[in-house]
Amino acid sequence: MSAAVLALIAGTAHAENIGISIARSDSAFLTILRNGMQDQAGKLDGVTVQVEDAQNDTSRQLDQVQNFVSSGVDAIIVVAVDGDGTPALTKIATDAGIPIVYANHPPADVDKLPETAAFVGSNEIDSGTLETKEVCRLLGGKGAAYVLMGPLNNHSSLIRTKDIHDVIATDECKGMSVIEEQSANWDRLEAANIMTNWLSAGREFDAVIANNDEMAIGAIQAMKAAGIDMSKVVVGGIDATPDGLAAMAAGDLDVTVFQNAIAQGAAAMDAAVALSRDQETERQIWVPFELVTPENMKDYATANQ
Repeated sequence: MSAAVLALIAGTAHAENIGISIARSDSAFLTILRNGMQDQAGKLDGVTVQVEDAQNDTSRQLDQVQNFVSSGVDAIIVVAVDGDGTPALTKIATDAGIPIVYANHPPADVDKLPETAAFVGSNEIDSGTLETKEVCRLLGGKGAAYVLMGPLNNHSSLIRTKDIHDVIATDECKGMSVIEEQSANWDRLEAANIMTNWLSAGREFDAVIANNDEMAIGAIQAMKAAGIDMSKVVVGGIDATPDGLAAMAAGDLDVTVFQNAIAQGAAAMDAAVALSRDQETERQIWVPFELVTPENMKDYATANQ
């Protein structure tokens, strides 16, 4: 009997339930990120997950974290709606003795995380910089660009937009200028509508630089609907999503930047499980960005699927 009990204990010693709160489930990139988490959990013995959609609502995300705590999960993974709201989430989890891992969107307290918390993501200074330098190269260092931004309260969006302006301020690209910039909230349809309005103004432009592939695709759709010759316009995006790569293969998207959502998701799950087992993990885990162009896009064909 004792042998059977020991076997049972051994089999259940690592049976963790990980609560996951995703900022929004209708995002192509975040869907891939979530899949990376779930796929990795499936490879780990005794690990189950509970996924909740915050629907881009900070209050809903706060409630989800509180519910995870109340239900006694072993660790929590958060893809934050708003980085500024993360200290409250960290406190709720830490006070309850539950590890919390932030994925993709860095928390406001990223440099002050307790030992039971971690962040997994990619350095956004590289993302917009790689994108804009390639756009600049394709334009020969001069040209007028429209800029499509993500949400104005989003860390990634703010840094990627700052990257654009920082690159344009360099000697190599100082012949470039930004005509106008507007937030399309990572959304394809919003970007298409904004691009349609810009086109109606009739201003000459040479490029569209978007904070993500979805907005770049929306701009492409609007331009093609208006009869714009896409060979005359340079379009940049970020994430190298399957749809983004398809647009590149079609000759419409000129540059994107691979953000390894699968690797981020897997690393976040590994960190959450490690912390739930009282094992050490790095406080900040970085997954590098990589430039993607028509010349090397085949190398990324299945990377984020």
